[in-house]
Amino acid sequence: MKHLPQISESEFEVMKIVWKCAPISTTEITDRLVATTSWSPKTIQTLIKRLVTKGALTYEKHSRVFVYTPLVDEEEYIGQESNSFLKRFYGGDFSAMLSAYLDHGKLSEHEIDSLRALLSENSGKEKKNKDL
Repeated sequence: MKHLPQISESEFEVMKIVWKCAPISTTEITDRLVATTSWSPKTIQTLIKRLVTKGALTYEKHSRVFVYTPLVDEEEYIGQESNSFLKRFYGGDFSAMLSAYLDHGKLSEHEIDSLRALLSENSGKEKKNKDL
């Protein structure tokens, strides 16, 4: 498994924009984050620089404009973070995590229904694969 950089919550907000809109300029990233956070443009530029230093982003200079693209795949990063969370707080036991969410009322009826549908769908796939 490839080692992915540690990304703070603030840096993750920048990454979400880059993942969604890449290639994207510093100005476009800044405009989007200024509209949704209380961060100054200087703070946003610092976060972008940190992500470049960590190897999460790369850039090309087009005239006087820096254009960023991700070096880290979004699904891979989120998967790593999910696994890390699961191991850290639930010893890697997904059932224990789900039980904790259910016991503390953290899942809505809609979310529970969605989980049932996913489990049912996955169960059907598993049965189909066994029959092959």
